[in-house]
Amino acid sequence: MNETGIPDSGDPPRRGGKPAEGQPVIDRAFALLSAFDSDHRAQTLAELAERSGTPRSSALRLARSLVHVGALERLDDGRYVVGLRLLETASLAPRGHGLRSVAMPYMEDLFHVTRQHVLLGVREQHEAVLVERLSALDASPVQYRVGGRLPLTSTGVGLVLLAFAPSAVQDQAIASYEPGKGHEDIHTPADLRRMLAEVRRGDHAFGRQSHPWRLNTVAAPVRDGNEVVAALSVVAPSTGFADAGYGPAVRATARAISRRLEEEGRRAAYPDNSRNAR
Repeated sequence: MNETGIPDSGDPPRRGGKPAEGQPVIDRAFALLSAFDSDHRAQTLAELAERSGTPRSSALRLARSLVHVGALERLDDGRYVVGLRLLETASLAPRGHGLRSVAMPYMEDLFHVTRQHVLLGVREQHEAVLVERLSALDASPVQYRVGGRLPLTSTGVGLVLLAFAPSAVQDQAIASYEPGKGHEDIHTPADLRRMLAEVRRGDHAFGRQSHPWRLNTVAAPVRDGNEVVAALSVVAPSTGFADAGYGPAVRATARAISRRLEEEGRRAAYPDNSRNAR
């Protein structure tokens, strides 16, 4: 029996649901999948094993099983890529697809007004995850991709999500903050604490970064009731940013999405009333 519970005549019988190394199989499978990123979209077995820290024999068994269920696909040259089955499953995530389906019409309006990058992100522990991005063909280059992770302390989306995160998450981010290539106005943990207070007070975040490109961003919280569930932002070149009116547009769009989310929540909670109202 192999590590995934699928019979394999080359393996001796093994009791329990853990591999010989003692790590749960599900953890090792996710480690293998996590080896993929925007710079490593197709990998050989050796690369998967090295990047995931998995013994090659175990990586082979896991990869075969993941291919079998559609989580991975194998190219003609033998390299592995992420399978469509993962996209099907991920599309069901309520913080992804459900939020996107509500927000998309408003994001499209904002995109047509700004003709820049329009981002929608949610917090996942100590990072932000980008769930949607609209970008003009001639917009400045950015490193953000849908499904990619953004730092909470150096992006507009991240600062909004961090400012309204539980105090324990904020305290950890502040205590571990190290200046780097990111927000130009945050140099110390004290700067970060002041910035988060300003975001809560103004209900939006402005950001400036010079690496790898000079860009500005403005972001605002998206709420479902009293809870901040996402952040919406526009990212654009720093030249002319202050006069472009991005701030009011982003805040108004975020409020419109929030109202729609609240309406959807009421419809879900009181479906009979919704039918009667129609």
